[in-house]
Amino acid sequence: MRTGLFGGTFDPIHLGHLIAAEEVRVRLSLDRVLFIPARQPWLKADKDITHPQARLEMVRLAIQSNPGFSVSDVEIERPGPTYTVDTIESMREAAPGNGDFFFIAGTDTVADMPRWKDPHRIVTLCRIIAVRRPGTESIDMESLAPHIPQAAQCMTIVDVPQIDISSTMIRDRVKSGLSIRYLVPSAVEAYIFEHGLYAP
Repeated sequence: MRTGLFGGTFDPIHLGHLIAAEEVRVRLSLDRVLFIPARQPWLKADKDITHPQARLEMVRLAIQSNPGFSVSDVEIERPGPTYTVDTIESMREAAPGNGDFFFIAGTDTVADMPRWKDPHRIVTLCRIIAVRRPGTESIDMESLAPHIPQAAQCMTIVDVPQIDISSTMIRDRVKSGLSIRYLVPSAVEAYIFEHGLYAP
């Protein structure tokens, strides 16, 4: 089985996430894309993040109509900071010898790989799929090479339809009383307002 692992804060998940995941799934002939909401990303330890269970439920609502998508609570159930290498290792252990894994992230996130925990280990566990987002440059492989020599051989860059939506934008629009219709799935929009998320 070819499994894409799409990690992120998803605070909240929006149509840009879904478009990118579907494009990667189709382009790389993945059997499924597994969304993995982070409990507490260590790179965002100083930021106020919505409760993990609320973010997990929004992902569930967002992907429910796509049989190629599923969600895992592995990072939410794990105490302490979230590290990508731990998640990928746990996924491989749960399915020994069962297919290939592809870690999906934006090019801006992948460019920060030298700061991740055990980046050398990560590229031995899976292939890195770098999604090119609006307004971001391609990855400078030369800058990664001193830290992760094998990065170029273990990475694929996928251009996705350019849709300029971010979770920050969604939160800001809710705080300002602006509509988020057509920026997030309707079920996610309803959940946000039902639970008073991001309200001032």
